[in-house]
Amino acid sequence: MNRDWIYVIGAGIVEVGWVTGLKHSSNIWEWLLTALAIIVSFTLILKATNNLPVGTVYAVFTGLGTAGTVASDMLLFGEPFQIAKILLIALLLAGVIGLKLITDKEDKQEGEHA
Repeated sequence: MNRDWIYVIGAGIVEVGWVTGLKHSSNIWEWLLTALAIIVSFTLILKATNNLPVGTVYAVFTGLGTAGTVASDMLLFGEPFQIAKILLIALLLAGVIGLKLITDKEDKQEGEHA
C-alpha cells in the first residue's frame, strides 16, 4: 500500500469524526474540533488525488466514511443494530475494495508500459 492510499484511509477515518461532530457538537470547542477534522480530511484527500484517480479516491473516501459513521452510530450512540444495514455496508465496502484493487492493477500495468 502506498502513501496515497494511506492518505485516503486516514481521510475516511477522520471523516467519521467530522460527520459525527456535525450531528453531536454542542459547544464552541466541539465545533472547532469538527472544523479541524474537515480541514484535515480534505487536505489528505487533496494529497491523495495528486497521484490517484479522483473518482476512485472519492468512492473509497465516502465508502469508508459511510461505513464508519454507521458503525460508530451503532456502537457509540445507541443506533439500533440492523442486519440489513450491516449487509449493505459489507456490499459497499466490497465495491470500495474492488475499486482499489482495480486501480492498483491499472497502475501496475501503466508502469509496465512506460
